[in-house]
Amino acid sequence: MKLNLKRPLAFFDLETTGTNLAIDRIVEISILKAMPDGTEQIKTMRINPEMPIPLESSLIHGIYDEHVKDAQTFKMAGEELARFLDDSDLAGFNSNRFDIPMLLEEFLRAGIDFDLENRHFVDVQNIFHQMEQRTLKAAYQFYCGKSIENAHSAEADIKATYEVLLAQLDRYKDADFEDKKGNISKPVQNDVEALHKFTNLSRPVDFAGRMVYNEDGEEIINFGKHKGKRVEDVFHAEPSYYAWMQQGDFPLYTKRCLEKIWVRWNEKKIIVKQQRETITVIDRKSLEEVQKKGEAQAQREPSGQGQDNRSANQQQQKKKSEPITNDMLEQLKLKFGK
Repeated sequence: MKLNLKRPLAFFDLETTGTNLAIDRIVEISILKAMPDGTEQIKTMRINPEMPIPLESSLIHGIYDEHVKDAQTFKMAGEELARFLDDSDLAGFNSNRFDIPMLLEEFLRAGIDFDLENRHFVDVQNIFHQMEQRTLKAAYQFYCGKSIENAHSAEADIKATYEVLLAQLDRYKDADFEDKKGNISKPVQNDVEALHKFTNLSRPVDFAGRMVYNEDGEEIINFGKHKGKRVEDVFHAEPSYYAWMQQGDFPLYTKRCLEKIWVRWNEKKIIVKQQRETITVIDRKSLEEVQKKGEAQAQREPSGQGQDNRSANQQQQKKKSEPITNDMLEQLKLKFGK
């Protein structure tokens, strides 16, 4: 079966010094880039991790310190890898939980801006585990009827992963899947966007799973004492939690995602504050206007009083201007007894 692709889908696998995203390093990366026209490109690189490879890790993947002492460091190889993956969606086996976050850590440490926006991520292990619950070796045997030769070699593993996905698409193209809510669908389709949705059911924010999205698309803490709480609610109740995570032993990409939420939360606080201040100013101005109108009304004379006063004054002026007559003198004599 040929993959139905709108853009390249890059299957990749890492061999590392260990599984701790914060401190371990890549020692080998192999990428199989499936192109929309059906062709494939493969790139495999050994990487000098700039730290000793623990013996227990070397016993698994067969890569020892002497094998990588003359290899490029990730900082040296990172730009080439970023260009090779630049136009691609990403796929792998357990890639969402390990390979993608580990690769991101290396890009961030090297100061290389590797953008994940608008990419799809297909984790073949998630399809397998959700449909069959097996390992890569068992998956290869189960779906392809083959045994992996040279297992734990990055290139052998990634080729097997690619073949497993093709076999899964054949096997499950009409298979029903029932989710935890009882919804039934046919999620395994020859479409990268559909596979992205099915292999990211946990909806991680940061791949490491420290934060996940809820049904409303809000970021939720997924560990520790605040597990299940909205990240923004945690910031509101305990602002120091942000500093604790930024200073703690968490993956760099987890910290970057947390920082974006922190910045957005603070921007919301500023907007709300500005809105409250605007409402307060409007209320204050309205009150002042009411007070001014009241004062003006209080100073204004009652209706009709001004006209009466003007009439009285006019009458007094008229009396003052009238000439003194004999009748007026007689009235004064009677009044004062003279």
